[in-house]
Amino acid sequence: MILYFSPGACSLASHIALREVGADFDLDRVDLKSKTTSQGRDYFKVNPKGYVPALALGSGEILTENVAILDWIAATYGKLGYDGILGRTRLLEVLAYISSELHKSFKPLFSDSSESEKNEAKDYIKKRLQFLAGRIDGDHLLGSRFTVADCYLFVILRWAETFGIGVPSELAAYRTTLMARPSIKDALQEEGLPARV
Repeated sequence: MILYFSPGACSLASHIALREVGADFDLDRVDLKSKTTSQGRDYFKVNPKGYVPALALGSGEILTENVAILDWIAATYGKLGYDGILGRTRLLEVLAYISSELHKSFKPLFSDSSESEKNEAKDYIKKRLQFLAGRIDGDHLLGSRFTVADCYLFVILRWAETFGIGVPSELAAYRTTLMARPSIKDALQEEGLPARV
């Protein structure tokens, strides 16, 4: 397998998840401006959408979209899923929330938006994080078990820190707990990212 990533992008969630399950995979860094990979490939030939992540499976199939890749990792390896009759549905529910309500809301902060637009985005993100703070159950988002949702939320919390968005105390403590995981430490190191809290 090959994970196409850009350091610190949402692809970090898939990177953490693959390390957590002990998957055998290679990394290929994507320059999102030139749309080329570290191996010299035209990234549009890998993922016509032009953004990360993309996961090339051994079969030659290419998966795109963070939620889809995280769902595939959880379903394939089992370890990072959520149990129960509604387990997969509950996991998809929280992944969709992180993707649509949080991830997309950072767009003005990553682009050349006005200060007003950036402040509006930060306020919106704070409110959405507050909802998740009320859902923390134990050390993880969905209970005692680390899931792919934790991988994704960790990335969002790093972005919040980068842009100076205060997070609820429950999420600050949660982020600190997650930083101790070897899969997270290793993924951050591999991507050349600081291990900050």
